[in-house]
Amino acid sequence: MISISVTALVFGVVFLAELPDKTALAGLVLGTRYRASYVFVGVAAAFAVHVVLAVAAGSVLTLLPQQLLHALTGVLFLGGAAVLLMKKGEDEEEVRAPKNQSFWRVSGAGFMLILIAEFGDLTQIMTANLAARYDDPLSVGLGAVLALWAVAGLGIVGGKALMKRVPLALITKIAAVLMLGLGLWSLYEAIA
Repeated sequence: MISISVTALVFGVVFLAELPDKTALAGLVLGTRYRASYVFVGVAAAFAVHVVLAVAAGSVLTLLPQQLLHALTGVLFLGGAAVLLMKKGEDEEEVRAPKNQSFWRVSGAGFMLILIAEFGDLTQIMTANLAARYDDPLSVGLGAVLALWAVAGLGIVGGKALMKRVPLALITKIAAVLMLGLGLWSLYEAIA
């Protein structure tokens, strides 16, 4: 059974953490040069693969004793919050896309770009933590994949307009505060 509250929490945390990431900008670049639907299919498939891997890793973590699991996820959430708070503006890497605009070429380029760029990314690690924390792989996976797809869609279709209206520094800080809260709560549960 899917937990709406877990799915919504995961969606919010992953969405905010991924929004200022360079992948949204890479999707924006691909989306401005190529057919957006082709780009989205490739990007969405790559994010789905990442979420499955993250949820599987998080599910393995649930085999640990509860106190150790809470302490581990708490430390990892605090580390993620620190990474977000210390993150400075990064130079965006140039995105190379195929000259041929066939469906397979464009979606394949989007898939490979995200698959490589996001492997071991903060949101993938965060998704594994959330899967371990809530021991609800379906709800966590659904929330994470929907958040990543939403960010990809925003990046591909409306990235320029969003970046003009919402400062990425603010979004990053909100995501860091949420992760800080989850980290402190997990550490409290480990001690209590």
